[in-house]
Amino acid sequence: MKKLVFNSDLCTGCRACELACSFINEGLFSPSKSRIRVVKFDREGVDVPTGCEHCENAPCEMVCPVKAIYRDEDTWAMILDPDICIGCKRCMIACPFGAIGFDEERKVFFKCDLCRGDPECVKWCFTKAVDYTDELHVDHMKQVKRARKEAAAKSRARGL
Repeated sequence: MKKLVFNSDLCTGCRACELACSFINEGLFSPSKSRIRVVKFDREGVDVPTGCEHCENAPCEMVCPVKAIYRDEDTWAMILDPDICIGCKRCMIACPFGAIGFDEERKVFFKCDLCRGDPECVKWCFTKAVDYTDELHVDHMKQVKRARKEAAAKSRARGL
């Protein structure tokens, strides 16, 4: 099973992922209509790509009273069907990643659907800050990242 992975250490803040997402889904370059976001922390000089994690036990799916959010068995993506959605906003409140948006013009909710298993944002992220990879690889990457952080902290503690 593949998973969308966000790595802020690699993000340059170019926002190509947002533009690609909005274009493929809405037909226009509009970051506000993107299903992925790059959050900029100016003071820290950090850009953090973020979006739907397609959680195993997705809170958005659990709170939806009309079952407008469901798991796609082929891509494992959590899909939001705007034709079923009643606009109660429970999914927006339940999502720990803030990954569900609302289009004011069309009055519909939207979220990442992994572009039906071929995420456009990944194709345009040249640094691989957004990647679509095998879940086993994700676990290994997390272990390596944690080990690097611990090593860096130990070096700083020793004054190296």
